[in-house]
Amino acid sequence: MGEVIRSSNPRIEYLREKANALPMLPGVYIMKDEKGEIIYIGKAKLLKNRVSQYFGSQNRHAEKVRRMVDNVYDFDHILVASEYEALVLECSLIKQNKPKYNILLKDDKGYKYIKITNDEWPKLEKALQRRDDGATYIGPYISGFVVNESLDAALKIFKLPQCSKTFPVKTKTRPCLNYHMNQCGAPCAGKMSKAEYDAALADAVEFLKGGTKQYLELLEHKMQAYSDNLEFEMAAKTRDRINAIKRLTEKQKVVFSGDETKDVFSLARREDEICFNVLRFTDGRMTGSANYFAELDESLENTRSEIIERFYSAHTDIPKLVVLDGECENADLLAQWLTKLRGTKVEILVPKRGRQLEVVSMSKNNAYEALAQKRSRSKADSAVIELGELLGLTKTPEFIESYDISHTAGADAVGGMVVFKNGAPYKAGYRKFILKDTIPGDDLGAMREVLTRRFSHRDDPDFPPLPDLILMDGGENQVNVALEVMQGFGLYIPVFGMVKDSKHKTRAITKGGGEIQISATRKVFTLVSGIQEEVHRYAISFHHKKHQKSAKQSELTSIEGIGQKKAEALWREFKTLDNIKRADIDTLSKVKGISVKDAVNIKRHFS
Repeated sequence: MGEVIRSSNPRIEYLREKANALPMLPGVYIMKDEKGEIIYIGKAKLLKNRVSQYFGSQNRHAEKVRRMVDNVYDFDHILVASEYEALVLECSLIKQNKPKYNILLKDDKGYKYIKITNDEWPKLEKALQRRDDGATYIGPYISGFVVNESLDAALKIFKLPQCSKTFPVKTKTRPCLNYHMNQCGAPCAGKMSKAEYDAALADAVEFLKGGTKQYLELLEHKMQAYSDNLEFEMAAKTRDRINAIKRLTEKQKVVFSGDETKDVFSLARREDEICFNVLRFTDGRMTGSANYFAELDESLENTRSEIIERFYSAHTDIPKLVVLDGECENADLLAQWLTKLRGTKVEILVPKRGRQLEVVSMSKNNAYEALAQKRSRSKADSAVIELGELLGLTKTPEFIESYDISHTAGADAVGGMVVFKNGAPYKAGYRKFILKDTIPGDDLGAMREVLTRRFSHRDDPDFPPLPDLILMDGGENQVNVALEVMQGFGLYIPVFGMVKDSKHKTRAITKGGGEIQISATRKVFTLVSGIQEEVHRYAISFHHKKHQKSAKQSELTSIEGIGQKKAEALWREFKTLDNIKRADIDTLSKVKGISVKDAVNIKRHFS
């Protein structure tokens, strides 16, 4: 028998007695912490049985549930007439309170909307969030691609302006190219009245809300009605609109044959960590994909159930078919709830073979790939935490900077600065320095110049924020230079040196004359070695480019009458030495500072 896990909650006996006194009726239970804040909300067909399970043996619980039980101070309950009413109430309360231990759907992108502005001439725009600004919002969508495609199609089909002009315009202007391509009604030129604009906008909104297939069916009915009433001009316009929609939608890739509208869910699991992927299909076309992360909640069946509840509490566009990669707790109850929300029957399916299983496999692959990437990032983060502890830092170094100097016998000296964020290269923060004031060959002077120029930009928004840790490519002397420069700026940032062995491999970290061995700590060793290799690579690659350019410029300065300034002017204009060689005398003499005589000398030199 395994070890018995006991709750550390001192009120466990009180909570157990209170749970055993609950009725055997359906309802919702609300767990609260010592401050009275709601930390978990659940539903039950039989309240007594469900709630008492939390305060019995902890061995059957997942880690997240045990943490929740440890923090429960008290709980409330609400009785309802049926298990279905419990589900509806639970969804509503979770949406209002967002309890800490319930599954709350968060991804790294957020939802997207299409916004209809509250202007005299309303516009269709993309929006990242719903605001209380009087505008109307369509969505949320889980894919920015879908928003872009849908919005682009609506604007073109209904000939709405795609420009940034505000209507009505004060003076009429010439219509742009979109008008001549039959993709805009040109209200800016007075070719589209306010009434026509409003009608087109209403149709566009109906198209966006209803989807392609549903809207096409509506248009075909309208076209037939116009034809039956002998309104042939309106029938022709409707026919053109139908054809425009078909042309645009046919360009989108059909992933599977058929015209199903469905959502496909699958889970990837590593211990208690869960990633679930959802693929959304509309009329047989994939219209969105998103990954979400959560912790295992009791069981996979229970976790699937919670995920579906949370997802459709946030999305009103519910399909006829919901496809899952495994069994789900209370599947019949969920199908009843979704059917009520949609207004027509919704089926929940766990496929065993065929085309639906192929789609589930594709979704599951996406989930495992996303989980692997997240775990890879977490590994890097854990190495940073371990490095901070090893160096005795008071906070985990989120931003780490490292510097190196590169030159050829003192010539073309440059400095390189690399930045690591949470243990991974942060290339937006990399910077290059061409050394200007340092005596050739003075490496410590070169490092002093680089650091001085870097810290002079400490408040510059175009530079990365000041680091939490600096790792110098070198030993004690480089560390002392960094401390000296920082002292001049009134800064204190922890600084350590990275020491190499005789084979130029990272051996240890140094400061204050001593060394901290890192070879025994694999994660830290890998991180520090990677930083040292990256800063060395970055500085050397920049030096090579500058050295090559200098060598080519020195060839130009060997030409009679061409000094450094003229060589730089030529280089700016022609970019490469080959372009300079190919240029004729007339082209060369048009460069600022280059006379006809200079141009003749250049041609003669390369001839």
